[in-house]
Amino acid sequence: MKKKLAAVLNVCAAAGLLAGCAASTTPAATAPEKKEDSQKKESVSLNAIFMKQAGYSEEAIKEAVDAFIKANPNIKVEATFVPYEALEQKILVGGGSYDVMLIDAPWTAKFVKANLLLDVTGKVSDAERGDIFEGALSAMRADGKLYGMPWLNDVKYLFYNKEMLEKAGIAAVPKTWDELIAASKTLKEKQIVEHPIVWSWKQAEALSVDFTMIAGSFGGEFVKDGKPTIQTPENVEALAFMQKSIKDGLTNPSSVEYLEEDVRGVFSSGKAAFALNWTYMYDMANDPKESKVVGKVGIAAVPGTAKKPSATTNGGMGLAISKKSKHPDEAWKFIQFLSSKEFQKKHAQNALPIWKSLFNDSAVSGTNPQLIEVSKKQYEHIVNRAQVPWYGQFSTELQVSVHQALLDKATPQKALDDLQAKVVKDIAK
Repeated sequence: MKKKLAAVLNVCAAAGLLAGCAASTTPAATAPEKKEDSQKKESVSLNAIFMKQAGYSEEAIKEAVDAFIKANPNIKVEATFVPYEALEQKILVGGGSYDVMLIDAPWTAKFVKANLLLDVTGKVSDAERGDIFEGALSAMRADGKLYGMPWLNDVKYLFYNKEMLEKAGIAAVPKTWDELIAASKTLKEKQIVEHPIVWSWKQAEALSVDFTMIAGSFGGEFVKDGKPTIQTPENVEALAFMQKSIKDGLTNPSSVEYLEEDVRGVFSSGKAAFALNWTYMYDMANDPKESKVVGKVGIAAVPGTAKKPSATTNGGMGLAISKKSKHPDEAWKFIQFLSSKEFQKKHAQNALPIWKSLFNDSAVSGTNPQLIEVSKKQYEHIVNRAQVPWYGQFSTELQVSVHQALLDKATPQKALDDLQAKVVKDIAK
């Protein structure tokens, strides 16, 4: 998303300057400076932590920081960038050192329990909430309160190779998992591609993301009212679908060792007809420097079932204020600047907006018409990973159990029964 604030900021700055000149015509002896005016001029320093990769680039954020400081000369911002893998630990260990923190959706409940986040419920108006996708907003909630502003908006989509589907005589893009399986069998039988589907099912967070998504489409969930509900029929059915797709040779068997970049590589090399991945893959799969399938890439909503037409895992992140911040008002002002429609409109090429209204703006839709149209529908079917303080431990065990089933070392029912027992006994406390 890219640039448009300078002119507005200059006008605001000019207005402030004129106000200052008018005040200076009054002699200090007869009109002493008010205490609050003096405080406004005090220099405030904010520390903010972001991640290095994905979504908005470091350059875009640094540019926004400079623009914010120019508009608010009494507020300085020091931005720190760390890899995603180090972000959570940096915040847990040094949360008090940062005023503004970029947090992933599954961390909200954990950070609230650790007393790290400031409640910002009253800072977001009803009108603003109505214009933000509910799935993105809900990721920043805990115990009915709001603890951050959604910022990075990302979900997974179904990517497909248009040329392969055409060769196989498949006229319609699959809208259900059953249709995806049927199309994959056709592609395999006609020897168009050996393993039509590729996934990121390595024993890592990527597997938790995909299982959350697939289980959600079958009507399943892992936690209800704070209690684990892992071994439900819906979740078992979802895992059985995943396991069978490997056994039937429709899913690339190496998927159990793949992360998202591996999926992109396989799809971009023309060795898969279908792939599930984040937004970023669309541009990269259409980049001649990165892909052999340029011009053949289609994107659609994640397939669903009779219970749910689609489900996709929330990969978004939000901006939160540390409860230990000495400058919460200034920190919120900075968050408002970064999450503003102006910023998100400007940088729509890098990450899609959190604001529904921007999807009807030609400046946004023009960046990638096909993606925008699909995302408007897909964002209505966002599911969040379990929003509990013990998510980290739960996800680790989930990855192990699901991976065992995918390797056919346990039945889906056995894998989830054992996981339920372990979570109840050792984790959900």
